[in-house]
Amino acid sequence: MAKTVKAHTDSGRNRTIRNLRIGIDTGGTFTDFVVAHDGKVFSFKLPSTPANPADAILEGVARAFSDTGAQSTSPRKGNNGEVSGVELVHGTTVATNALLQRKGARTALVTTEGFEDVIEIGRQARPEIYNLLVKRNPPLVPRELRFGIAERIAPDGSVSKKLDGGSLETIAEQLVEARVESIAVCLLFSFANPAHELEIERVLARTGLPLSLSHQILPEFREYERTSTVVINAYLIPLMSKYLGALQEGLEARIDGTSSDAGNEISSRKSADKGWTLRVMQSNGGSVSASTAAAEPVRAILSGPAGGVVGALRVSALAGIDNIITFDMGGTSTDAALCRGNASTTNEATVAGLPVAVPVIDIHTVGAGGGSIARVDEAGALRVGPESAGADPGPACYGKGEEVTVTDANLVLGRLPGASLLGGEMKLDLERARRYLSELAQKMSSFSHKKISAEQAALGVVAVANANMERALRAVSIERGQDPRLFTLVSFGGAGGLHVCELAAALRAPRVLVPASPGTLSALGVLLGDVVKDYSRTVMIKLRRLNASDLEHTLEKEFAALESEATRELAMEGFGNTGGNRAIDNQTRSARSIAMRYVGQSFEITIPWGRRFAAAFHEAHRERFGYADEARPAEIVSVKLRATGITQKPMIRRVRSAERYKPRPEFLAQVTLSGKKVSCPVFARDQLTTGAAFKGPAIITEYSSTTLIPDTLTVKVDPWLNLVIE
Repeated sequence: MAKTVKAHTDSGRNRTIRNLRIGIDTGGTFTDFVVAHDGKVFSFKLPSTPANPADAILEGVARAFSDTGAQSTSPRKGNNGEVSGVELVHGTTVATNALLQRKGARTALVTTEGFEDVIEIGRQARPEIYNLLVKRNPPLVPRELRFGIAERIAPDGSVSKKLDGGSLETIAEQLVEARVESIAVCLLFSFANPAHELEIERVLARTGLPLSLSHQILPEFREYERTSTVVINAYLIPLMSKYLGALQEGLEARIDGTSSDAGNEISSRKSADKGWTLRVMQSNGGSVSASTAAAEPVRAILSGPAGGVVGALRVSALAGIDNIITFDMGGTSTDAALCRGNASTTNEATVAGLPVAVPVIDIHTVGAGGGSIARVDEAGALRVGPESAGADPGPACYGKGEEVTVTDANLVLGRLPGASLLGGEMKLDLERARRYLSELAQKMSSFSHKKISAEQAALGVVAVANANMERALRAVSIERGQDPRLFTLVSFGGAGGLHVCELAAALRAPRVLVPASPGTLSALGVLLGDVVKDYSRTVMIKLRRLNASDLEHTLEKEFAALESEATRELAMEGFGNTGGNRAIDNQTRSARSIAMRYVGQSFEITIPWGRRFAAAFHEAHRERFGYADEARPAEIVSVKLRATGITQKPMIRRVRSAERYKPRPEFLAQVTLSGKKVSCPVFARDQLTTGAAFKGPAIITEYSSTTLIPDTLTVKVDPWLNLVIE
């Protein structure tokens, strides 16, 4: 049953608000909000506050409450309303930025004696195989903070060497003396038997420091990836806990007018008891409670981009399109993912050069966005990104920055008519952008020995940025054996619409879909995501050694154990028979899968568990690698379970129209296309409804984004108000 919010409207009357849900996506330039209330959905953007991302969130939540008629119940404001049933879902970049910038906690690693250097040795694979002078990033844990302990668990889970309790006590003392802030524990084969890790937890818990145990974070084999993942988790826990704790405390003050006396402690139960909940988007496309995210921040490293993929899948499915390539261009970066009906996940992601082996949506990211800085390097080549001007100081046209960015280039080319963003709320300084682009053009001229104008420099900036983004799109399609001519390019993010048509032409993609309010689609995706928990366990079963009955019995036992754990943890998230007071539908589902490979291979393929699992594996192997060998022995490496709690979804309404019509433009703008200035009709997107159709060239403006249509393409508006460009 839906919960309610009672609060004052501006007229002073009490008002009941049902199903108030707010999706929040924090980006490098803007923080996006999507608010679902009373069957209606609206969105807005605010400049991000990099020094403290929570500031923009708190401001946006206050605006959302105001726009829906709900207000803080703070006694200082004289309100006596009642708050309940408010749900906030947050896509965050805090964990990502901390890892990229190496600004995490002082972390220690406790591991099996002799394996202290695993995270530094790594694998043989080298990203720059011909670079003899390559410099490797130092490990997150320095050598002096890596502690080996005498113990050994065998591969079958038996204890071959008991844990040395005396050395464990000594390590505990050393950790305190070293003033570490977090501890990662990763013992050899602890996924087969966690007894020794649990004993270490019991002793080290006395230090009062947060502990990350490998059998809880990633109970799978591959020592390097498992150690790296657990270390990353420990490295991020203090920062993520502090951030989410401060955010929860700030939300308490904004929503119910109280302040916490528990410092920055995260407590989902505390906020739920007061009528509201805070959840965090994970990299796997699902969300979890803030307390879970604070304890396992490694699962939220690609939090925001995952929300974009979820949103893109939803709008394309409504439009009857299954095969898509997502193109999410924001202010700082561009994210691309290939989806065939659903989001594919991987356990082989690499972030900041470090392996992250928990499930993440398979997203490829490049440092190319609207705020990407353009410069001329020492050899005279034009470079764009990966450095970004961000929200502060921002592009030159924002009025503070002194670096040329992609946004400045688009403005000078006339592709941002009206010289403003956010529906006119944010004015842009065209002359300032032109001045700094002219300086860049002079530097380019000095190397090329010919006069380059500001417009020519701007075209160069856009071309280089497009080349960077095209590589990302090729990485998720052509380089993996997928033909982009069979996919629809779904464009979103504040800057995506200005570049997507040129990229579609380069990839020969037949169609582009631009959703309604593309600049806030990631925030919508955050709201659309269910609560998702992933579980896995290494089993190493060679198929020829077991008959079908024994295999099914063995795997059933493993799946049952995972499902028991999932049921317990989903109950903690508010699903199932908990007696909780949550404004969500208490529904759960689970999906079983297995990871398989041919005997002797190094990596495996995940396929759904079912009677045809062997045939499905060969088919998947043939699609991924171009061949399959059904006579070759195969093995099941691990069993996996995805448990889902179904959340309440915001309604996306279909808009009917009687017939196709040609809309009238608002005005004509002078735009530089293909090196020539042309008069380009400008359409307001909120004036376009189902059935609208016209040919390019054209520019379509809206609150969250701008879309550029070249003269060779046609546009129509479908019943879901998507722009379909062909």
